[in-house]
Amino acid sequence: MKVEIAPTNQALPPKAEATRPSRWRTFYRKLRKNKLAMVGGCIVIFYIAIALLAPFIAPHDPYEIDLVNKLKSPSSEHWMGTDDKGRDVLSRLLYGTQLSMSVGFVAVFIGAFFGIILGLLSGYYGGWVDTIISRIIDVLLAFPGILLSLAIVSALGPSLFNVMIAVGIFSIPVFARIVRGSTLTVKKLEYIDAIRSLGANDFTIIFRHIFPNILSPIIVQATMRLATAILSAAGLSFLGLGAQPPLPEWGAMLSNGRDFLFTAPHLAMFPGFAIATLVLGFNIFGDGLRDALDPRMKQ
Repeated sequence: MKVEIAPTNQALPPKAEATRPSRWRTFYRKLRKNKLAMVGGCIVIFYIAIALLAPFIAPHDPYEIDLVNKLKSPSSEHWMGTDDKGRDVLSRLLYGTQLSMSVGFVAVFIGAFFGIILGLLSGYYGGWVDTIISRIIDVLLAFPGILLSLAIVSALGPSLFNVMIAVGIFSIPVFARIVRGSTLTVKKLEYIDAIRSLGANDFTIIFRHIFPNILSPIIVQATMRLATAILSAAGLSFLGLGAQPPLPEWGAMLSNGRDFLFTAPHLAMFPGFAIATLVLGFNIFGDGLRDALDPRMKQ
């Protein structure tokens, strides 16, 4: 009877880690399957590109007054017409993208920065720290966001910078609640107890081991909060509490155009369309991020 012995130098199967796609590749594959999310991402990238390239692609000076050509309809010279002072609407819209995007990003950064710190401290330490922070958050949540922003801007004075502060303050409770809940979940895991038993201090545990593991809901909330911040800033500017003339902010342009709805509807139509599409882009892109980053979502 002949017995065959398998060679000992046979190649081993590759490690599972080597064949498994990377985390970011998996995330991108999930995101790419969501067609609406990809559309939203393209809209966001388009407006970011416009904000960066506005000084180079704007056909006219957005602040140049030409009363001879005021309230002109869209033409080959002025693709989106001119306003009541003869300024090119397209150029003002392009430069307004910079202002609106800046307000959104700065306001969300303010809200996320303070909200994350408060949420981490509240969720990790609990006890009286959690009680005090939670009551502060409850007070902020007791006021509707736009009403709280109106109160803050009224106290600080109308300006675009004060709008950033106001919108950032009313964004703090949203981030604080999300971070607190995520921290309460992560700090109960066994690996946190193991790290603590090895002598790690609270700062290391919070910012090196808890915070990186709760980034997914923060990223999703920040993306969707950008839409709220831009819309709120436009609303405050529309009421005259935000950007002041002659700044070409979208809400201020929309407010100026309402006086000419019947004689020059393009003054309100174009900035209104820009606000709607950018807010829609951030919202559907945020939904796609949530689906791609949430491990509980089914294929």
